[in-house]
Amino acid sequence: MRAACARHLLDLEQGAGRGLRWDTDAVARVLAYFREVLCLNGGQFEGQPFYPDGWQCFVLGSLFGWKGPDGFRRFRVAYIETGKGSGKSPLVAGIGHYGLTADNEPRAEIYAAATKKDQAMVLFRDAVAMWQLSPELTARLTASGTGEKIWNLAYLEQGAFFRPISADDGQSGPRPHIGLIDEVHEHKSNIVVEMLRAGTKSRRQAMIVMITNSGTSRHSVCWEYHQYAVNVASGMIEDDAFFGYVCALDDHEDPLTDESCWPKVNPSLDVGIPGIKYLREQVTQARGMPSKEAVVRRLNFCQWVESNNPWIGADTWLGASRQYEWRAFRGRRVVGGLDLSSTRDLTALVLWIEPAEVGEPWRLVPFFWMPEEGLSAKADADRVPYTVWRDQGWIETTPGAAVSRTAVCRRIAEIVSMASTVRLAYDRWRIADLREAAAEAGICLPELIEFGQGFQSMSPAVEEFERRLLGGEVVHNGNPCMTWCAANTVLSEDDAGNRKPSKAKSTGRIDGIVAAVMGAGQLMSPKPTKSVYETRGLRTL
Repeated sequence: MRAACARHLLDLEQGAGRGLRWDTDAVARVLAYFREVLCLNGGQFEGQPFYPDGWQCFVLGSLFGWKGPDGFRRFRVAYIETGKGSGKSPLVAGIGHYGLTADNEPRAEIYAAATKKDQAMVLFRDAVAMWQLSPELTARLTASGTGEKIWNLAYLEQGAFFRPISADDGQSGPRPHIGLIDEVHEHKSNIVVEMLRAGTKSRRQAMIVMITNSGTSRHSVCWEYHQYAVNVASGMIEDDAFFGYVCALDDHEDPLTDESCWPKVNPSLDVGIPGIKYLREQVTQARGMPSKEAVVRRLNFCQWVESNNPWIGADTWLGASRQYEWRAFRGRRVVGGLDLSSTRDLTALVLWIEPAEVGEPWRLVPFFWMPEEGLSAKADADRVPYTVWRDQGWIETTPGAAVSRTAVCRRIAEIVSMASTVRLAYDRWRIADLREAAAEAGICLPELIEFGQGFQSMSPAVEEFERRLLGGEVVHNGNPCMTWCAANTVLSEDDAGNRKPSKAKSTGRIDGIVAAVMGAGQLMSPKPTKSVYETRGLRTL
């Protein structure tokens, strides 16, 4: 937001050199339209004149006040991201009505668009309610349909209309003057945006306006527009036809512990939308239910989370972090899990080191490997600092384009040398390569137990891991790669209620948690007893 405002001020000083012009009369006209023609709907605001809040004035002023070298509106595409309940939908519904009735555009086509018709109707219903509450609009517009089934508002005098549209309707060739796209974070592809953009080529000052909450995936069309808006506002990319208003917290701020940051992502909070009481209720539930935390952070505080319902809450995971050196626990029993993954991806080994005294926790010790070749590119693709983690010793890299199985074997051999017993569970994927590498290097592997990746094996292990983590019976060493895996992990569930980590549902890597869960499964196995030869030695006959 600061960058967007700085961009505006800089353009006031230097924009004329690029043919840009700030039209205060156009700004005054659109704001007057909102205040004098439109009414709000719902709850305490039902029937009240629409007086745009400060942030809405900035958006409206920017979209309608800036003119390009051709004298028409400068901005052709707008992306707006705020917290849930900030008034985005009424704002863009009002923009639609303005484009329909006050923009002097012959045969204007105004669309509320989404991938599915039901979703498009959500925004369109706001527009219908505005029409019903405004004497000026009801005198000019004619509705098709009745009640909840109104599907079109026509301005017959101008041959113009306002209606919902979905991707399935796109074959009819829409030619939008104003295209309004709701909940961009739910769009699986760019098809709706491109459908509308393709139809604007014959319009002099057509505009596509996208509104959304923050999303769950950084591999989505919503994230692409989010990042593009950030880069344009900051000046990293110059695009005079694109407007971005992205609400965000600063990196050090946590909305679950600091209320002072809430207005940054809830810009209408000063007028009671969505309300302090409501946000406090959401935060209280997020603290008590880890599965809800990600939803609250995303919807209410514009924080991009890597999964819809992460299994492990941030407070729970970060609260279990301790500082320790794993080599200090010599002579302890060790169990663990090994997730070899692909030779080009993240390989994870996670140990559980047994406590020596009652009340002492188990200690998780994760190890990660990646190939050195292409590490920076993988960091960019996964949007995590692999190179920093490598330099800080949190992950290990091996030369070449593939993870060296020999390097993994050598680490396992070091673990065997310091532990009393070692038992490792493994996913059979690539295990033959590991055994071969160990044989070639003359390394004796410890007891390896094949661990199924289906619900039957994973569900009891998930419950064991969960019980120990929530009960304070296990701690970890704060490895940031492991924390990233924990934040990404989403569980899938079968009809019987069995659960397992789902790599398909998780947008980031979860290899460390998968390995830790396999290790937890070994805790339920009978504790190995010492061999008779260890207690009485060998007898000579």
